[in-house]
Amino acid sequence: MTPSESVAAAASQPFIARPTLPWRRLPLLLILLVGAFVLSLTIGSVSIPLDQVITILLGGEPSRATWTTIVVDFRLPKALTAIFAGAALGAAGLNMQTLFRNPLADPYVLGISSGASLGVALVVLSLGTTGGALLAGLGLVGDLGLTAAAILGAAAAMLIVIAAASRVQSVMTLLILGLMFGYATGALVSLLLYFSIPERIQAYINWTFGSFGGVNWRQMPLFVGAVTLGLIGTFLHSKPLNALLLGETYARSLGLNVRRARLGILISAALLTGAVTTFCGPIGFLGLAVPHLCRTLLGSADHRILIPASACLGGLLALLADLIAQAPGSQVVLPLNAVTALIGAPVVVLVILRRRNLRESFAG
Repeated sequence: MTPSESVAAAASQPFIARPTLPWRRLPLLLILLVGAFVLSLTIGSVSIPLDQVITILLGGEPSRATWTTIVVDFRLPKALTAIFAGAALGAAGLNMQTLFRNPLADPYVLGISSGASLGVALVVLSLGTTGGALLAGLGLVGDLGLTAAAILGAAAAMLIVIAAASRVQSVMTLLILGLMFGYATGALVSLLLYFSIPERIQAYINWTFGSFGGVNWRQMPLFVGAVTLGLIGTFLHSKPLNALLLGETYARSLGLNVRRARLGILISAALLTGAVTTFCGPIGFLGLAVPHLCRTLLGSADHRILIPASACLGGLLALLADLIAQAPGSQVVLPLNAVTALIGAPVVVLVILRRRNLRESFAG
């Protein structure tokens, strides 16, 4: 056996060594996800008994009429948003780590979040200027204005990434281009912040904290539809992702059209990341940590297993982070990104330290 064949055999070992065990752990993740979902509907500044929540979900009348408003209009859309946002970031992070063969890659490595941030900054920080007046005349103010601005910014960044992916040969070159785009947009945002008044700066900073509470029922179909489409596209690329784990050269030897597969993977990841950033802000940590946790929990590098597992675990962690951010029993709402980082960073460090090296943590 040649050295290259040995490497390929070793890399493909996670796909065949334990074919049943990882699948058996998926139902456990689903059960935990459902449990966290129910918990998010009962716990908050107002505690609602579980039986009353079930009555409301089934269309019945609870003991207090206000509980229906709390659950249906506030907690239910927020919980669904957290599940879909966490699933999107977990799957997108897995895509990026495999595509770039980099254990530190996350969904925002392509600069899509930076594009959305620039769009929001242009709206929020220009209020009171001629541009702000024009936007106000068009009705693009408040939450609707932020959503529209983030959509435009994320879409522009997505088009740039897709255009670059169709031209460059190396994923490393694409990674560098994404980083440079992020730095450039970050510099523009910094200039806008420098010349803005404190009230507008605070409004932009509040958006960067991230939140799952900004999606209402009118926006929910668009958000869920975009995430679902991205997740389907990601799962359809599970076999190409498995092949890319062994390197582009080996993937080509298997007959894979690497450029087409790379473009499809990027489009799926860009759609997932853009949807979350648009409606929830730049939610950190989940896209980086969830793939590592899934590889450790499942003991597999097979993307046919990792993709649904990353979606479930991402949704679970997003719900738990939102529960902690709400500080149940009080009126305090902590910054979501601060909670995800403080809770998740130690977990990822422990997972990585239990491995012999970072590369092993990435490869499974």
